[in-house]
Amino acid sequence: MRIPCPYCGARDAHEFAYLGDATVTRPDPAAPDALDAFSAYVYERTNPEGPHEEFWYHASGCRRWLKVTRNTRTHEILAVSFARAEETAP
Repeated sequence: MRIPCPYCGARDAHEFAYLGDATVTRPDPAAPDALDAFSAYVYERTNPEGPHEEFWYHASGCRRWLKVTRNTRTHEILAVSFARAEETAP
């Protein structure tokens, strides 16, 4: 699998570290149901089929976090952007 880094260009997936699902958000620790919410956040995950957003870290390259939209059935990379919206490629 090759991931097209917006900064470095297309690179082999071995240069990257997978962080996980980019669609989940961390619960509010001050919420009344914080313990249950954090338990679900850590342990309950779906197994999506088709296009899915993920975080990847370009460890052997520019060392930037990327948000990658990948088809989980075919591993086709559909879109790549920097994880921080304000970052841009040179």
